[in-house]
Amino acid sequence: MTSKLIPKNPSEVMVIRKVTPNITTLSVPFERYGRIKVGGRGTIVRLQSGALAVFSPVALTPEVRTTVEELGGNVRYITALDFEHHIFLGDWHKAFPEAKVIGPEGLPEKRKQQKYEEVPFSTVFTRAAHDNNEDIRIDPDFDSDFEYEYVPSHANRELAFLYKPDRTLIEADLLFNLPATEQYSRTGKKATSGFLTKFFAKAMRTKGKARVQRRLLWYLVTRQDRIGFGKSMARIDKWNFDRIIPCHGDVIEIGGKAIFRNVMEWHLRELKAAFWHKKYEQPKAKETKEVAKEEKKAQ
Repeated sequence: MTSKLIPKNPSEVMVIRKVTPNITTLSVPFERYGRIKVGGRGTIVRLQSGALAVFSPVALTPEVRTTVEELGGNVRYITALDFEHHIFLGDWHKAFPEAKVIGPEGLPEKRKQQKYEEVPFSTVFTRAAHDNNEDIRIDPDFDSDFEYEYVPSHANRELAFLYKPDRTLIEADLLFNLPATEQYSRTGKKATSGFLTKFFAKAMRTKGKARVQRRLLWYLVTRQDRIGFGKSMARIDKWNFDRIIPCHGDVIEIGGKAIFRNVMEWHLRELKAAFWHKKYEQPKAKETKEVAKEEKKAQ
């Protein structure tokens, strides 16, 4: 299945781009279910200490190795941003065995079950620690540069990171920004080609009111714990960021906070309503009927 999702020739199609002097993105084509073009992206951040943190690692090609060396070569942290973005953890750990591996609960067991290479996790974020407000810290040099939030209420058990020096939010599946134009720019294919891709790209865009993406988050992805998800989004909303680097779709260079608030509006509003013990009109009656059908089908 993996071979159907990721490119066979990553060196030929990967886009390596320096977003800021300290942030480099590794953008690749990626097809969900082998049919829907959503793109994939790894991110390398150079900390103020000079150490490198890698998020959602992609194929470790010769070009990526060269990029790592140009950034100093000191890979100290490798993070799987959620339950799904882990395919290349083994390759990166093998190349940089001293690096600390970070991920969400359940991922070590999932990798073992699916017979991926064994990787020793240094930090595993858990719901129990999250719900008990335990202050999980990674390392002093990492913590001085990053804020982070574990989101167990998301179906994929998301980890989100704020790189404070560049006001950049790094995330996997919390928010999509399709179509994946940059990620398909070297493939010779349109990022919107194919019926399913075209439909999904329109659904998971951030332009306008992002109604479909908002609905999917509300009615499908977080329906088991909307309040918990809202609490996590409220904490992220307090972070000082303008740029968003998603794993799927184009980087949002400016205006990221406004886009984040737009996509997460229902959850942020629900949280406020619960806090004040008030009811509010959400969503509108017409929208409720439409999406209730979608929710019923999903069940």
